[in-house]
Amino acid sequence: MSERTAMADVSADPAATSASAQTPAAAAPATRLAAPPVGAAGLQGRVLEQLGMAICGGSLHPGEVLRSDALEERYHVSRSVIREALSILGSMGLVESRRRVGVTIQPATAWNLYDPLVIRWRLATNGRLKQLRSLTELRSAVEPQAALLAAQRAPLSGASDLVGLAAKMWAAGQAGDSEEFLALDIEFHRLVLQSSGNEMFAKLDSLVAEVLSGRTQYGLMPHHPSDEALQLHADVASAIQRRKPDEAHAAMLHIMQQAIEEMSSLWAQEHPGEPLPAE
Repeated sequence: MSERTAMADVSADPAATSASAQTPAAAAPATRLAAPPVGAAGLQGRVLEQLGMAICGGSLHPGEVLRSDALEERYHVSRSVIREALSILGSMGLVESRRRVGVTIQPATAWNLYDPLVIRWRLATNGRLKQLRSLTELRSAVEPQAALLAAQRAPLSGASDLVGLAAKMWAAGQAGDSEEFLALDIEFHRLVLQSSGNEMFAKLDSLVAEVLSGRTQYGLMPHHPSDEALQLHADVASAIQRRKPDEAHAAMLHIMQQAIEEMSSLWAQEHPGEPLPAE
């Protein structure tokens, strides 16, 4: 493993490096960081974001060593800010501190791929379609079962809330209000996971939120959701309210399959004749 000092431009946006090779949808630029607020928390957040993006985007490679003094000079921050940012990256598995070596970039196999920030940073790279496929396959294994359990366990108030959310999603989708639709979609799926009564499922709500936000941010969601997609959400809510577990499971599974089909279609536009690869 190389122990060379990382000299890559870690402030660069990895998603922008090969935009010319992307389709219009897949090449949508990542949202730039706003100017950080004054104070250690803002500075730490900026350093954390840029280092995380560089690692997940491949600007920094496994085995490269990060020197604190070089990072202090690059970001014009104190050693304590660098230390805190590296500590957070370490908790995610992106870096590891080794005696007599320093802080070393770790391979993707060591990363906590469920961490919302890691998901966000990976979605900002040119490999976002593969990342979304993996996440949607995970959701396909969890959310239909969560819907089934919700139909068995959800309190009446929670089931009624889902029906109301589905109706609001329909209105926002028909109006082309993508911001409102995204907020409602995130809340809908969060409530299904919570209503399952399974605390492990419920903890995946932030993961699902990052997936839905990422698809919208990078142009991987239709501006106007199809009537079929809107109806499927209404079907999930209705089945949960009517205590029909199998129907809830089937409708949610259909939502997941539709998401994979949409992403496969985008990949086919960019790579004719090539299947969407796995991670």
